[in-house]
Amino acid sequence: MNHLNEAFLKHFNYEPTASFFSPGRINLIGEHTDNFGGHVFPAAITLGTYAVVGKNNTGLLRLYSLNFPEVGVITVDLNELDFRKEDNWANYVKGMAKYLKEAGHAITVGLDILIEGTIPNGSGLSSSASLEILAGIIFEKMNDLTIDRLDIVKLGKRVENDYLGLNSGIMDQFAIGMGAKDQALLLDTNTLVYEKIPVKLGENIVVIMNTKKRRELVESAYNDRLRECQEALKRLQTKLPIASLGELDEETFNAHTNLIGDPILIKRARHPVFENRRTLRATEYLKAGDLDAFGKLVNDSHISLRDDYGVSCHELDTLAENAWEQPGVLGARMIGAGFGGCAIAIVAKDQADALIKNVGKIYEEKIGYPAEFYIAEIGDGARAL
Repeated sequence: MNHLNEAFLKHFNYEPTASFFSPGRINLIGEHTDNFGGHVFPAAITLGTYAVVGKNNTGLLRLYSLNFPEVGVITVDLNELDFRKEDNWANYVKGMAKYLKEAGHAITVGLDILIEGTIPNGSGLSSSASLEILAGIIFEKMNDLTIDRLDIVKLGKRVENDYLGLNSGIMDQFAIGMGAKDQALLLDTNTLVYEKIPVKLGENIVVIMNTKKRRELVESAYNDRLRECQEALKRLQTKLPIASLGELDEETFNAHTNLIGDPILIKRARHPVFENRRTLRATEYLKAGDLDAFGKLVNDSHISLRDDYGVSCHELDTLAENAWEQPGVLGARMIGAGFGGCAIAIVAKDQADALIKNVGKIYEEKIGYPAEFYIAEIGDGARAL
């Protein structure tokens, strides 16, 4: 915080009056289910986005990121909040301001905001959602408002969907806005009913494995997968009274694949149906302390994402599949949208260093550049500091 305060003073010539933190997230299991009325099981982590803020009495937002110093200070008029590509990362902040105003909140106070994120950019740990929720609580606090946290979460999703054009679900914003230390959230994305479940991994820890391969979601096959599953759902609805794929169990889905007809669409839709059921079983195993069974489902999740949903890649497979071969590993899988970003491994604490060394060596030999590894600590959600 001293580092951020000094940088703020340098760029804005006065000392900030408030500070904030918004975490990133991992998802233990339940990937690519949140667009289809399924369950997810994410947790907030201690990597995230920090901000120091002051009021500037100008009616303007002046935004600076230590992660993108080459962009400089981006100045935004609170009365001109439409998307502009040249505003770069500031569009996440602008989108939150725009939709908070449209929801009837008085976002009128000019602010200087300096941020720095400790989430590797493009890693699949939700740096964008972290920034959206961060902006929401900054506007709430600095404008002396009281806004229901779930409303901020929903507006963060709207920024992704409507402002930036990415058809993502609500999991990232929900985990970041509602997370709690040492707990994961079993969230029904259809109803937004959730349960906080203690993450008791015994003598095991979660290691994040970063491919260092960036993926730009809006330009990826992410939206293609969504369209394919929507088409499969539409075909199933000709005979089945369902509103989402998340309503199906494995048996019902398998019995009606003839309605879908297309083998690619069957594979795509199979993933969210089976992943939803995996997630529910996995949380029961975790509650019961059956970590071996939990870890097997984590592995099965990666296989489904790789073979059915088709969002893994050579880099992610190299990390996850080689992690499976390491001593002390309960399970490993890709997380996030895919096509790059990160995987996680659940591994015995005393074997974590060996995992990092061995998988790192294999990865660099096969891919040609090193991966990065971090220990994931589960922390609280977004907040003023």
